[in-house]
Amino acid sequence: MKLVKLGIAVFCLLSIISPAKSQDSQQPIEVIPAVESVSYDGAAYKLSKSISIGYPQELTNEATFLKEYLLKEHGIDGKLSPNTCKGDIVLAIGNPTATDNKEAYQLTVNKKGIRIEAPAAAGIFYGIQTLRQIIGEDNRTVNRLSISDAPAFRLRSFMLDEGRNFKGKAVVKQLMDEMARLKMNTFHWHLTDDQGWRIEIKKYPKLTEIGAFRDSTQIGGFNSTKYDPNPHGGFYTQDDIREIVAYATARHINIIPEIEIPGHASASIAAYPWLGTTGKQIKVSCRFGVHHEVYNVANPKVFDFLDDVIDEMIQLFPGEIFHIGGDEVRYNHWKESEETRKFMEEKGIQTYPELQVWITNLMSEKLKAKGRRMMGWNEITGVQLHDYQQEKVQKQEQKLSEGTIVQIWKGSPELIKATAEQGYDILNSYNRYTYLDYDYNTIPLEKAYTFNPIPTDLPKSLESKILGVGCQMWGEFIPTVKEMNLKVYPRIAAYAEVGWTRPDQKDFKRFTQSLQKLKAIWKKEGIEYYETPQPKK
Repeated sequence: MKLVKLGIAVFCLLSIISPAKSQDSQQPIEVIPAVESVSYDGAAYKLSKSISIGYPQELTNEATFLKEYLLKEHGIDGKLSPNTCKGDIVLAIGNPTATDNKEAYQLTVNKKGIRIEAPAAAGIFYGIQTLRQIIGEDNRTVNRLSISDAPAFRLRSFMLDEGRNFKGKAVVKQLMDEMARLKMNTFHWHLTDDQGWRIEIKKYPKLTEIGAFRDSTQIGGFNSTKYDPNPHGGFYTQDDIREIVAYATARHINIIPEIEIPGHASASIAAYPWLGTTGKQIKVSCRFGVHHEVYNVANPKVFDFLDDVIDEMIQLFPGEIFHIGGDEVRYNHWKESEETRKFMEEKGIQTYPELQVWITNLMSEKLKAKGRRMMGWNEITGVQLHDYQQEKVQKQEQKLSEGTIVQIWKGSPELIKATAEQGYDILNSYNRYTYLDYDYNTIPLEKAYTFNPIPTDLPKSLESKILGVGCQMWGEFIPTVKEMNLKVYPRIAAYAEVGWTRPDQKDFKRFTQSLQKLKAIWKKEGIEYYETPQPKK
């Protein structure tokens, strides 16, 4: 996310809030994700129904959110008082703990009032999220306390796959609202796949005229022959994208857009057949799974197309990272193509995994020239994760570009170590722990919660290569918002704590107790969640 560099604020005097004794004042706060440290002084303070919020002008966005939250959730009317250091609640730029983490914050409730202080606006916003959760729902009381908090990991990501099933703006915004509540800072948006292309590209209108719609949809699982006969489709206009990007930015959420290269490309090839290796006209796929269609790497026009698409997309998405997919590429069409074989000979490329690395590096060069950093699924390193990819490789000559972020979703823990040793930063999205489309028997809440993005045997010297955790909501066989929400909630709260709270401070029993408050909030908001069994006492 784009953070504003701000100076240290002068100490501000706080208005006095009348103290009110509370029987619950000694009870530990229930916050998800759990805070780094908290101390209590045994008393509580009651906020009146009308309060003042003091803040510097550069925190107008955060102060406005605080005002809206207080009114909606607690019936408190907060009067905004810009350019002042006085108020019942004060937001201040400062660095009392001398941290270099711009997402860190300190929240203090004492006899003078409530103060949230942070080095940057992001930290203020996260302090507000904590305050939302610790105000008494019925009595507007707040424990008198001091909280120092900061995230364990830089990237705390949620991925939504809309290539398979289009969900729409309202759903995306609601997900972002809950991500903000949980201090998740990255929305990974899977916008293209075999079953749909979901973003308007003005230079190539057929991508959405044709590629965004399919005739029917497979139901009942990957081996099923049953189909929902109703057409499915949808896409985001560029104005839609701008609206959603602004919505995310205000909530300190960075969007990582993803388009699939070179596989999972059936929808775009259906729109423009010359993009494909065979050149044949196909339909947008109605069947899920791994398909054979891949881009024709021997045709320079294909790379012009990808360059044009990226150019339009980076005008819409201001974030540093651009995701190029790269997973589950079948080599069949390349193997059957004389044009591809000649191309490989000319380039001195020996194997098909190396061909994919070559393509990926070309994309990396293009993105670097545009001021972006490439990210992709871990097949982009040339590793062969699937039976259908097995090639005899004596020595891999092609090496993935430096500076690439590798999103590891499959393979052994040793693969993470090997990738880190080669110098690549990693987003750990190991499917056996982080795939939200998996049912609760496969990934129960506790398993999701206990995931550690840093493997046990990873040397200390490599731990900094793990940027964070990603949880993925893949869309196959999940056509409705209700079905999606039952997969996402409550596990998204577990992944939020995985990304924010240090592993040594996690406690599943405490987490499930705090989760009850979140469930009540989701119920009020009409978000259906899966009711998980309570841990044994």
